[in-house]
Amino acid sequence: MQRKLAAILCADVVGYSGLMEADEAGTLRRLQENRRTVFDPLVALHGGRIVKLMGDGALVEFASVVAAVECAVALQEAMAGIEPDRSADQRLRYRIGVNLGDVIVEGEDLYGDGVNVAARLQTLAPPGGIALSRMVREHIDGKLSTVFEDMGEHAVKNIQRPVHVFAVRPAEAPPAPGAVTEARRVGICVLPFSNMSGEAEQEYFSDGITEDIITDLSKVSALWVAARNTAFTFKGKNVDVPQVARQLKVTHVLEGSVRKAGQRVRITAQLIDASGGHVWAERYDRDLNDISRYRMKFPKPSSRFSASSYCLAKSVRSSSARR
Repeated sequence: MQRKLAAILCADVVGYSGLMEADEAGTLRRLQENRRTVFDPLVALHGGRIVKLMGDGALVEFASVVAAVECAVALQEAMAGIEPDRSADQRLRYRIGVNLGDVIVEGEDLYGDGVNVAARLQTLAPPGGIALSRMVREHIDGKLSTVFEDMGEHAVKNIQRPVHVFAVRPAEAPPAPGAVTEARRVGICVLPFSNMSGEAEQEYFSDGITEDIITDLSKVSALWVAARNTAFTFKGKNVDVPQVARQLKVTHVLEGSVRKAGQRVRITAQLIDASGGHVWAERYDRDLNDISRYRMKFPKPSSRFSASSYCLAKSVRSSSARR
């Protein structure tokens, strides 16, 4: 019997039975789309492995307990920004539990006390919240900007000993609506990516990259994004980034370029703050044949564009907080 120590994340959809009763087909579509664009990409982004999906839930393994908690926080932050037109009880929301413990390995599956405790922690988390075991709380102390709330010891099903539970939330709660003035709103303008290939037919691709980024970033509720028509007024112009930031009253500007060389396409991107300072810069190389399936991955490797949009938004908000 093979055993190992692992960080286990257990997630479950809040009110899943009620959602299915109200609209079975629609709920399944929404859940599948959420997994494709949010859950699976963020798990991959943080180095997790989805052990199994259980209808409305998922069991995920991490080698790092810090990565497991970071993933849990990222998931809940991302979920808070989706389906804004639905009432709270109709939105897809997760309860998440994270435990660090000994597990039994059987093929690709995991069993044992470490898994069972994570599953019980998940049931104790509030909707949209995260519950941690004491072991997790001790291991991440001082490593993450989080605030812990001691929920005390709980007797849980099929676990002999009481489980000491801690709730976790980001140290910096998002501002209340209207709390950020227009002059200091956390926002971004995505400038049209420059076509550096010298081929006019590649113009559509560089414009498409820009439009995809604008569209996906617009789904992040905590971020104000300049509209496409506004951004494209700067197309083909030599712009001064601080001036653009002042003009649009945004905190950041994203600019980039596209260059085709043979069967390869190189895309560069850089995020710049309102003062003209570089937050990050990246370069991406892809085969021309993969253009139709191309999705940029910044600022960290990610399997889906929606997840990387979340990361870009997080970079913007973090950079703004330091200013």
